[in-house]
Amino acid sequence: MGSAGMFFQHLMNGLTLGGIYALIALGYTMVYGILKFINFAHGDILMVGAYIGLFVFDLLRGSSPLGPWWIAAFFIAMLVSMVCCAFLGMLIERVAYKPLRKGSRLAPLLSAIGVSFILSNGAAWLFGTHSRKLEYPFDNSPISIGSVVITPHQIMVLVVAVVMMVLLKLFVGKSKMGKAMRATSLDGETAKLMGINSDMIISLTFGIGSALAACGGMLIALDYKVYATMGTMIGLKAFVAAVVGGIGNITGAMLGGFLLGLLETFGVAVFGIPQGFKDTIAFAVLIIILLVKPEGLLGKVEKEKV
Repeated sequence: MGSAGMFFQHLMNGLTLGGIYALIALGYTMVYGILKFINFAHGDILMVGAYIGLFVFDLLRGSSPLGPWWIAAFFIAMLVSMVCCAFLGMLIERVAYKPLRKGSRLAPLLSAIGVSFILSNGAAWLFGTHSRKLEYPFDNSPISIGSVVITPHQIMVLVVAVVMMVLLKLFVGKSKMGKAMRATSLDGETAKLMGINSDMIISLTFGIGSALAACGGMLIALDYKVYATMGTMIGLKAFVAAVVGGIGNITGAMLGGFLLGLLETFGVAVFGIPQGFKDTIAFAVLIIILLVKPEGLLGKVEKEKV
């Protein structure tokens, strides 16, 4: 494979990984945009979504042979997972975060860490600590396009990620609820005075973010299997992606996700960083961004009023 072929191969791999990071990062950035709060249980909601998707997919496909029904069953399972996780996210916000909203900024953060441990340990107790395989809903044999080799899974990840991001941008930018979300993010108190139900908007934000996390969880589980702690590192990397892009900025979260995926892929393939140290790339990038441009690539500097 020539140098151009290698470049496009790594580019495809990086974009695939980055698409998943971007989907998950959107949940962090949406919640922070409205509440100025980091939901550290977000990665574990991803894990719950992967488990729900796995069980629903296995139930629907049954013993039928690999074919079109498997693909339909997979996307039905993804939809069920997204709906369930949307309700889970709204429930967590109502029970664990809303009562602490007027307290210190540390209180909901500690609550989020507690929820994270409850979800991961609860999954380990219910389903065991062993990993489970989420079967590909199609023949995932590599496809050669010139000197570049891609898989149907990579194509599906990119298509689903881009579709979800476009739908979210349209929803936030064009719909009445999206405008209410932007108003609440800009000035919550004024939005209330204008008749916007901020509690409902916050619940909706948690629901949408959790649904996107479930979608990302199912996509990444096809390659990495499903287990109780799968959301920990993926969630942290997605958080880094949100910070890199400019936390609170939806376009920034997308950019940060794709950028982080590319940096990880090229870091290992081109710069020779050992596979075992791949996870350090994300946190090295986080430190550099915080030192050089703490508001992120597309973030805005906010002045605190005294």
